[in-house]
Amino acid sequence: MLSSEIDKILDNYPDFPKDGILFRDIMPILREPKIFKDLIEEMSESPIIKESDAIIAVDARGFIFGSSIALLTQKPIIAARKPGKLPGELISKSYSLEYGKNSLSLQKKAINEYDNFAIVDDLLATGGTVKCIQEIIFSVKKNIAGLVVVIELMDLLGREKLKFNVDSILKY
Repeated sequence: MLSSEIDKILDNYPDFPKDGILFRDIMPILREPKIFKDLIEEMSESPIIKESDAIIAVDARGFIFGSSIALLTQKPIIAARKPGKLPGELISKSYSLEYGKNSLSLQKKAINEYDNFAIVDDLLATGGTVKCIQEIIFSVKKNIAGLVVVIELMDLLGREKLKFNVDSILKY
């Protein structure tokens, strides 16, 4: 089973980026081409991806998975970027996450022609990052089919902040 293969190769870093956080590092997946390929294929089969018009990939590790899924499914990809990284007219929102504050922006022009989005990221923890995107998309009267992630940290209850389905390959 793919989830057990991934679980075996993940690296865990206690107290990173601050005390009390167990950082689950997905980067070893990228060093295993067969596992990475199988993961992208499985994520691409999600009904959330199939129902969407476009994929929103979250800065930065979400870009890896989102762009691979977009290529495989032939769907457009839109980057949700951190401050100062996108030109043009932006829709931006600030949010809190488990170890600080940040904000995300989407290019208004990039989302105008699509109505239904799948969000792709590496990990769902407290849900702050994805909730920020949810608020941006809902503010312009668009829909989110759901979130597709590699890892979901169930005890942090991130999915409870979201108003759409979540597909996760691994649950901890």
